[in-house]
Amino acid sequence: MRRIRVILNPRAGARTLSLSLLHLIEQEWGGEHVDFTYQISRDAADGREKALRAVDTGVDTLIAVGGDGMVNTLGSALVGTPVALGVIPAGSGNGFARHFGIPLQWRRAIAALARADRCEIDVGAVNGRPFFVTCSLAWDAEIVKWFERSPVRGVFPYVMSAAYGFLEYTPQPFDVEFENGEHVRYVDPIVFTAANLTQFGGGARIAPSASAHDGRLELVVVLRKDVVAVLPKLGRLFDGTLDRVPEVRTRSFQWLRVVRTRASPIQVDGELLDPACEIEIKVLKQRLTVLVPRGISAVRR
Repeated sequence: MRRIRVILNPRAGARTLSLSLLHLIEQEWGGEHVDFTYQISRDAADGREKALRAVDTGVDTLIAVGGDGMVNTLGSALVGTPVALGVIPAGSGNGFARHFGIPLQWRRAIAALARADRCEIDVGAVNGRPFFVTCSLAWDAEIVKWFERSPVRGVFPYVMSAAYGFLEYTPQPFDVEFENGEHVRYVDPIVFTAANLTQFGGGARIAPSASAHDGRLELVVVLRKDVVAVLPKLGRLFDGTLDRVPEVRTRSFQWLRVVRTRASPIQVDGELLDPACEIEIKVLKQRLTVLVPRGISAVRR
């Protein structure tokens, strides 16, 4: 008997379409040998508690209906367990779904997940908090702070949040130590992102070389002095060639530690953590089982 549980985030648009969505899921997944249930996540704490309960009660597949924040909340409870996470994208950026080729249309996503492969992927961790897509520490984190204040979602509010965040953010030096003992000082980073997957969301590929299966994370850094040179090349975010821009510094790593004088925001999969002056980021190899549509190369992804 398979036990499948769906957890929906009503704030991500699932409220008005929940009945039709569940009907579609039951059409694809239902059967006499399937125990199918669903729940609503009222907030992050409630969603995490329900995900933990799903693990304890023998659920083998947990389907998250929401955006990257919802994926992080539920996925964090599944790290190190045999429960597989499936994602039906219903957020603003949907970086997780885009990376794995999960269709953004619900009907197609449900059909793809019903026939998907179970794959183990790497997980990032920042000060012990898991992340699956990206973690950012500079202006790229400040954007989220402004975006959370917006009453609406979408590309335009995100662009406006980026503009406000740029005006608000004051760069500071980042002293970084890597796993090989190397120390690097980034004098005034505007972008400082550790990526487990390629996507920022919305089709923007911040780390085109990132893989969920290589046991490493990708660091992407842009310094303030290089912003003028990088701005005309922002289109590279969407064609997968950002890492070819000379002013965009990238490197692969397994562990790093950041020390900075002033505590400032930390972005994790589109959500904010408490500011900190010292940050440890590391990879946890092959710690989360996910549903990946068939035909998506595990080597490439």
